[in-house]
Amino acid sequence: MKVGFIGTGSMGSILIDAFIASGALRPTQVFASNRTLEKATLLAQRHPGLNVCSSNSETVKNCDIVFVCVKPLQYKALVEEIRDDVRPDQILVSITSPVQIHHLEHALACKIAKVIPSITHLTLSGASLCMYGARIDAEDRLVLEKLLSSISEPLEIKEAHVRISSDFSSCGPAFISFFVDQWVEAAVEMTGIGREQAISLAGEMLLGTGRLLTEGGFHPLELQERVAVPGGITAEALALLKQSLNGVFNQLIATTHAKYEEDLHKCDSLFGDAGT
Repeated sequence: MKVGFIGTGSMGSILIDAFIASGALRPTQVFASNRTLEKATLLAQRHPGLNVCSSNSETVKNCDIVFVCVKPLQYKALVEEIRDDVRPDQILVSITSPVQIHHLEHALACKIAKVIPSITHLTLSGASLCMYGARIDAEDRLVLEKLLSSISEPLEIKEAHVRISSDFSSCGPAFISFFVDQWVEAAVEMTGIGREQAISLAGEMLLGTGRLLTEGGFHPLELQERVAVPGGITAEALALLKQSLNGVFNQLIATTHAKYEEDLHKCDSLFGDAGT
């Protein structure tokens, strides 16, 4: 199997690094093209044998599966560029949420899937959010999910839920890291604990908490109740958090959804109301 990547920026390079690190793909199975050729060349230096393509059309022509890792407003021009090169048996995977499956199915003759990845795949963990177009059959899903399962937990979701699901799986690491950073800085300032030690403690705590919520079968509220003894230190701190963060997460979701709607309208305009 040959797998292509159009766009080798942050997420494109994360996917390539993760697939190769996991052993799911050998560098010789990977074909990559990028608007700035130097970025793709750097990947080839990191992974000897990786095929750097001089054009997006070359990437498409060589591959069975093609991951499109460009910004939403670059999709229309890309579709025009590769329209005559895609094949009916080929799977094109979009990794951006505002570009809808119907946009691509109307424009291209190949099979279309949408997968929202996460930076957590660098540690071969986290969820990859999977959505499938009408031309994707059971065998296609099996092939794609087998590949994704080497670096993540593939989860099929409704395209209508892509934004809120992405808030957790894709944006979540940044949100949680912000919380940790603020907590660590306060700890260093107020207690003198070493910054690296505090970050290490927080990282191990997050790793263990994640396992409790997945493998351990804990519900978030149950976990709070198990840790927070009535009248104890944790309970006092939780009371402060509940008061201080009241409504914050509603605002966070409203913000991410507003930006998504803005980008969605732009994509609709680019592709036309009917997705053509």
